[in-house]
Amino acid sequence: MLSFPEHGKMNYDDYKKDQLSKLRISRFFPSGVDFFQIVPALLLVIVGIFFIYGIGQQIGSRAYLDMWKKQILWFSMGICFWFYFSFFFDYRSLKKWSLIIYPVCIFLLLAVFLGGAKINEARRWLPLGPVRIQPSEFAKTGIIIVNAMILSSSEFKLSRLTSLAGILLINAIPFFLIVIEPDLGAAMMIVPIAGAMLFAAGIGWKWIFAVFLALSLSLPAAYPFLKEYQKERIMVFFNPGRDPVKRGWNALQSELAVGSGGIAGKGFMQGTQHTLGFLPKTVSSTDFIFSVIAEETGFAGSMLVIFLYMALIASILRVAMLSCDEFGAFLAIGIAVMIFAHSFINISMTIRLMPVKGLPLPLISYGGSFMVCILFCLGILQSVYRISALKKDGLA
Repeated sequence: MLSFPEHGKMNYDDYKKDQLSKLRISRFFPSGVDFFQIVPALLLVIVGIFFIYGIGQQIGSRAYLDMWKKQILWFSMGICFWFYFSFFFDYRSLKKWSLIIYPVCIFLLLAVFLGGAKINEARRWLPLGPVRIQPSEFAKTGIIIVNAMILSSSEFKLSRLTSLAGILLINAIPFFLIVIEPDLGAAMMIVPIAGAMLFAAGIGWKWIFAVFLALSLSLPAAYPFLKEYQKERIMVFFNPGRDPVKRGWNALQSELAVGSGGIAGKGFMQGTQHTLGFLPKTVSSTDFIFSVIAEETGFAGSMLVIFLYMALIASILRVAMLSCDEFGAFLAIGIAVMIFAHSFINISMTIRLMPVKGLPLPLISYGGSFMVCILFCLGILQSVYRISALKKDGLA
């Protein structure tokens, strides 16, 4: 909070100009920039572009040769969002904007069923001119914002059943809209995000156990309602030999790619699994890019990528602890869980610890929607860090 100067030393107008000048300078002052977040995030993006370029060169076809350029374009777009929200935006205004963001996300999810592009039996993409966006990626960000707004509100009480029912409904609507696209992988991301944010808000262990028990019991009941390919993915996960040349092919070839990398890898652009087409080119730069990284850089390179994700997530949790209000802390927790869940599940499926899901590796996988969303989220986190630093100095 700004304190008014002593009478006679400075008039109000001069004081206001002085404070605004300090505020502008502090936007770019190192104390207001979280380099612990910027460094690992930037390195992950560079790793992604580096290997997308290598994959394109090895595949050789024109469409794949230009993928790294498109990735740089998406990154450039995302960095514009990051820069604006980092230094020229007050994250606290998202509280009122959440009342618009959430309905827009629901509208986009509904629009997919009306005019969405159908690819591989699913309607997940919405064509906007020359590009396609994936509303489910934006919905996850919208859910984090609206959850943070509700949980930080003084009117929300965990002890009230109506409060819990309300926030569960807020999360359930986009969850089911994404499920019926169908995109079960993206929908399941909502569960750990909402669960972690409720846990941070202080929900009792009995509620966590009850939800966990309900989910465990509902899984067998939900199995008959899954699409045929989703059922097959589950069966193939437990028995890859069931369909080794179709449903189980990607998982088996990915495991071979990771294992063949050894300690130091085969060398950049020296991998064979995707070059020879064993790991399909349609997934080698997207969902299974970690397999390529592991094959070409080995255990050492794989651990470096994992370390960068650990550093990024740790920096986000640090922002949560440094936040000057609960809203900023909840935003940081939701974003940290989203990045952790995406990276953990993506890496796990490449080594057959989890069933194959269409989830990108944050900041590395080729694709625009998720890249822009993640950089938008990181920009919001920079705003939380900057505003908290300014408030500590009495400038915000």
